[in-house]
Amino acid sequence: MIVGVGIDVVDVARFEATLDRTPALRERLFTALEQQRAIASLAARFAAKEALAKALGAPGGLHWTDAEVVSGADGRPHLALAGTVQARADALGVGHVHVSLSHDAGIASAVVVLEH
Repeated sequence: MIVGVGIDVVDVARFEATLDRTPALRERLFTALEQQRAIASLAARFAAKEALAKALGAPGGLHWTDAEVVSGADGRPHLALAGTVQARADALGVGHVHVSLSHDAGIASAVVVLEH
């Protein structure tokens, strides 16, 4: 059974300009591992975190770094949840988190589906 679905799109150039204007934002949004990625990949990861928040019902108090997009051995992205994000997922009975990322032509996007 599906618990929630979220989608988000990010303009890569605009996102890069925002990170350049506010350098501390990079540390607030991304884990140390994620911060090593190229800008298009960061934008897609930000879109995934936004999509995840929407799928969780967009509650207040979620910490950005409590959701990390990691690549599996097969190269597919996965969301690793911790802290505030894991607590919300547990409260909703989430058993599986699916994520798909894309970036092309200056746009990054992500879709998240939460299942029991």
